[in-house]
Amino acid sequence: MVRARLSAEELVARFVRLGYARVEPPVLQPADVFLDLSGEDIRRRMFVTTDADGREMALRPEFTIPVARLHLASPEAGGKAAYSYCGRVFRLRPGESGEFVQAGIESFGRTDTAAADAEILALALEAVAAADGPVRAEIRLGDVGLFTALTDALALPPALLRRLKRAFAQGALSAESLAGFAVEAPAAGEHAGLLAALSGQDPRAARAFVEDLLKIAGIAGNVGRSAGEIAERFLAQAETDSSGLSDEARTVLARYLAIAGDPDASAAALRDLVDDAGLKLDPALDLFEARTGFLAARGVAVDAIAFSTAFGRNLDYYTGAVFEIRDPARAEGKPLVGGGRYDRLCATLGAPEPIPAVGCSIWMDRLIGEDA
Repeated sequence: MVRARLSAEELVARFVRLGYARVEPPVLQPADVFLDLSGEDIRRRMFVTTDADGREMALRPEFTIPVARLHLASPEAGGKAAYSYCGRVFRLRPGESGEFVQAGIESFGRTDTAAADAEILALALEAVAAADGPVRAEIRLGDVGLFTALTDALALPPALLRRLKRAFAQGALSAESLAGFAVEAPAAGEHAGLLAALSGQDPRAARAFVEDLLKIAGIAGNVGRSAGEIAERFLAQAETDSSGLSDEARTVLARYLAIAGDPDASAAALRDLVDDAGLKLDPALDLFEARTGFLAARGVAVDAIAFSTAFGRNLDYYTGAVFEIRDPARAEGKPLVGGGRYDRLCATLGAPEPIPAVGCSIWMDRLIGEDA
């Protein structure tokens, strides 16, 4: 007998029964939120238009930011809340439809970080297991929080740190690629003052600053580029002109980025590294090990998880654990599920203080072929 296919609606109904209230954020979203807070991969694939007042709007390219905005506008803002969703998202994908269905869950306000992380990953695995036909789930796990704790302990210059974090999120940071972050000469030329002022600044504030300067000068765009795109070029140049890695920091980072394996073996290797380097990363490592314990308690085969210190997801708002679930036999091995922790997103969207948050999205067209 052929098992009945689990539809996206049935999947979300399961999440609702588990306490994840269903929500439906508007399809049209302010474009600037995604331009400022999402990774470059999504920014260049968005469908953007303007409303009657001339404001840039985007067809929602993903659900996490819209659900976070909805949460902040709700009576539950600042407290615990759990949401599920199912709907269309819109972004250009090479070889795939630019309009497709995503389902998922988002959890806000839980302070039991390790347990919340484990719950989201375990529920994602259950969703994949319920799909039509056999799925060989391969779990890839990373930890932005560990990487951030390490780079903070190394006291790297802010602009250099931004470059490293961007490369990390893009999956382009490795022991070999660190040679490209060598110490460079200071910026020179007619824009040296502006580049120095932008170096290390918050991307959102720096982008707004450059856009304001261009507007004051009466420059709306140049050769088809918008003021925002020109601002992005200035920011990229400011980062390129910053100082690079010292030999000592490069050695530590190279050893860190080479650590991979199951979470237990990786934790032991990480403990050895920080002890040898004389660094203090106990809170981040304690959280990492506690998460592994909660995953095991939920029945997840921890020894089957492929953890890598070099693994990240190409979204700028992640702050902690990140993961993807793939099946080499489905969707050409592309992610079926992706998710992670994003504790600073709500504060960036206007919350008075950070709100713990974690969630995941499921590509239904890749998992069960459902595109409508």
